[in-house]
Amino acid sequence: MTASAENGKSGQAMHKPPVVSPQAWEAARAQLLVKEKAETRARDALAAERRRMPWMAVAKAYAFEGPQGKVSLLDLFEGRHQLILYRAFYEPGVFGWPEHACRGCSMVADQVAHVAHLNARDTTLVFASRAPQADITRLKARMGWTMPWVTITDSFDKDFGVDEWHGTNVFYRDGERIFRTYFINNRGDEQMGGTWNYLDITPLGRQEVWEDSPEGYPQTPTYKWWNWHDSYVPDDEPDKKWVEVSDAGEAAFRAESANEKP
Repeated sequence: MTASAENGKSGQAMHKPPVVSPQAWEAARAQLLVKEKAETRARDALAAERRRMPWMAVAKAYAFEGPQGKVSLLDLFEGRHQLILYRAFYEPGVFGWPEHACRGCSMVADQVAHVAHLNARDTTLVFASRAPQADITRLKARMGWTMPWVTITDSFDKDFGVDEWHGTNVFYRDGERIFRTYFINNRGDEQMGGTWNYLDITPLGRQEVWEDSPEGYPQTPTYKWWNWHDSYVPDDEPDKKWVEVSDAGEAAFRAESANEKP
């Protein structure tokens, strides 16, 4: 531990927690775990409420610039039903330009999991900025980012509350009709990047049978759709061996949970 960490803020000595026996440590962990599990259940319930939020029709046709030229908001779905669109600040006037994007937005980009898992759940993730495509391409190569990243060319950012601050908008496509289903910004964006947190803000959710979703929503058995990011095959049936392995793992987990002390 460095001297600065040891001293804490303003050079003051850190008031560290007590050092206890292994038994006391396990007891403290078990006590905290009760609250953590309650938080998990509350988070699941909140995601269920999101899936029941009203939708807002998107009537205006928005245009973006992609690596291959002009694309529409509809094009960004890439044929899928759900679109998560993050407004990252990378443009003239942003600290770090043109070598870097906004530091906070860059941290979000660094956290993004492989998009193949989102794609497997009928969901596309796209970043959008005001920077030209040439600069975005160079930035992605430098930073090792691979997510789709387009250039905003019209009033999209202003219309969807991301002209002055970062934010994540979620859309659903029904044929050629587009609906805005959710929006989060500020500290809410801190949670973004992981597959599960992204899916939890979509109108369809994780699409697993345990979720509390409106009637008729697509759902598949838990775990069965999981795959290595380079092995997904659209509309493919779950691997039989993986079904056996995941069933055995789930059974063991359920048995262990049933034996846990309340």
